[in-house]
Amino acid sequence: MLKAPDHQVAGHEAGLGKLGPLIDDSGRFYKPLQGDNRGSEEVAFYESFSSNTHIPEHIRKFFPMYYGTKIMKASTGVDHPHMVLQDLTSARVNPSVMDIKIGSRTWAPDASEAYIAKCLKKDRETTSIPLGFRLSGLQVYIDDESRFYKPDRNYMRKTGPDDVRLLLRKFVSSNPSADMEIGTGSGPGPDCSLASSVYDGPNGILAQLLELKAWFEDQTIYHFYACSFLFVYEKRLGLKGAWSNAEVKLIDFAHVTDANGVIDHNFLGGLCSLTKFISDILSEIKDCTGTNGQVEL
Repeated sequence: MLKAPDHQVAGHEAGLGKLGPLIDDSGRFYKPLQGDNRGSEEVAFYESFSSNTHIPEHIRKFFPMYYGTKIMKASTGVDHPHMVLQDLTSARVNPSVMDIKIGSRTWAPDASEAYIAKCLKKDRETTSIPLGFRLSGLQVYIDDESRFYKPDRNYMRKTGPDDVRLLLRKFVSSNPSADMEIGTGSGPGPDCSLASSVYDGPNGILAQLLELKAWFEDQTIYHFYACSFLFVYEKRLGLKGAWSNAEVKLIDFAHVTDANGVIDHNFLGGLCSLTKFISDILSEIKDCTGTNGQVEL
C-alpha cells in the first residue's frame, strides 16, 4: 500500500494532485523523477556512486540504499518514473528528523542564469551564505499526546543565525516547544536533555559528521551542490540513557557534478560550520550547566 511519507519535513509533498514521494510497507521510498534534467542527473549520480570502487565502505553508510528506477502510479494518479530508495525512517518509532541543506552556494556550475538567480535569492535570504548551511525543516517528538513539534515552512524560511542555534538545541530537547527571547536568554528555553545521547558520544551525530568531514577533506570525486543532511533519532531510546540510534544521511543529489580532482570546498565549508554549531552546544552543556540541568546562556 503506497502512501505519502509520515515523517517528511522538507521538499515536495505528495497530495492534492501534486507530484511527491511515496513509501510502502517494505521500507522503500519512491522519489518521482523531476520533469527537467534534475531527475535523470540524480539517477546518474546514484548509479555512478553505487559502482564507484573509490568510495570507502565506511562512507557508503551515509547514503541511502538505491534500488534502481520504476515506472509506477504517482501521487498524481498517472504513471511516472520513480527512483526506488531506502526509506530512512521506516524502522523508527516516532522519529525526530531534521533536514539541513549544505553549502553557501546551492547551484551547479552549468545551471541556467534564471536558476542561479532563483537560488542566489534564496541563499541570500536564508543562512546559506552567512553560515554555509540552512535548516529546511524539522520535527521533534514530544509524547503520545502532543505528538511532534514541527515549525511550519514559512518560519523555517525566515530563520537567522540565532534561530538556527536555537532550533539545533530544540532538536535535542524534551521540551522543544519552549522558547527563549533571542539574544537575551530570558525564558526557560529548550533543556537540551537529549544532546549527550544524540549529538555526543562515539556513535553520535557529531562523530558521524567528523567522519564525513575527514572524507570531504580528501575526496575529489564529486561536488555536492544543494545536497542535504538528514538527522534522525528516537527519543524513547535517548530518554533511557541509551544510544539514541542517531543517524546522519546525505540526501538529494540532483545537482552533483564531477569534482575533476578538486576538493568540494563549498560543501566542506558548510559541514565545518554545522559541526562547529553542534560542538558549541555540547560545550555549553558540559561547561555552563544551570538549574534543572538546563544551559545558562
